[in-house]
Amino acid sequence: MVRNPDSLHSPPVATLNPVKGTGQFCSVARAIELLGGRWTLLIVRELLCGSRRFNDIRRGIPRISRTILSERLQALAAAGVIVRDEGSSGPEYALTEAGLELASLVEALGGWGQRWLPRQAHAEDLDLEPVLLDMARRVDFDALPHQPLVLRLEFDGRRPSYLLLRASEASLCNHNPGYPEPLCLKGSRSALVAWWRGDCSFIEAQRLGLRVEGPRNLIHAFPNWFLRYMFADIRPAAGQDSVPLNLAEPA
Repeated sequence: MVRNPDSLHSPPVATLNPVKGTGQFCSVARAIELLGGRWTLLIVRELLCGSRRFNDIRRGIPRISRTILSERLQALAAAGVIVRDEGSSGPEYALTEAGLELASLVEALGGWGQRWLPRQAHAEDLDLEPVLLDMARRVDFDALPHQPLVLRLEFDGRRPSYLLLRASEASLCNHNPGYPEPLCLKGSRSALVAWWRGDCSFIEAQRLGLRVEGPRNLIHAFPNWFLRYMFADIRPAAGQDSVPLNLAEPA
């Protein structure tokens, strides 16, 4: 038998790739090896939504540990999906051309989930801050009152948050930054999610326990200040009903 002389000097294949992959030539499998982890595409989602700093990304994914986020960012940078630069306030991350192309994948996943996954907000384990953060990102500035104001946010007995709304800025804050506070949005987070996600209308969410307190004219205008969740207009597929409207309080 004739042996390949190069094989005498080549290391075993396993030593060239110590991380065990799928063993697939297929680009779907290779992409999943990079992007298929629990948090990776959520990090891409946050960058697509405008987050740039480590803590901003983590704010939109509050259950990810700092260690895991750091590891995922390093992996995405090594794959050329993101770049890391030193900003004036510390490291900043941005999507490359390869990363921006993932927008269609994130959009397809969001649309699929909105259409086919059950939507029962009262039975889901939901974090509040990502919902409030998405509200800040989805403000219709043309619909806001001319004068800046702060929306007080009180949910499930938690410490209040504050949403600053003015002509060109919407910021989620831990305290009132010094503007009038005429409106308070309160109730259960499940009712808020049901409205924001498009499971029900604002009036129906009020029946579920969502409340707005303040001057009548501002209460009436409030729902139109937001564009709502980007997939809110996708209706559930047959059999995947939204939260039942006769549910007054979360289970």
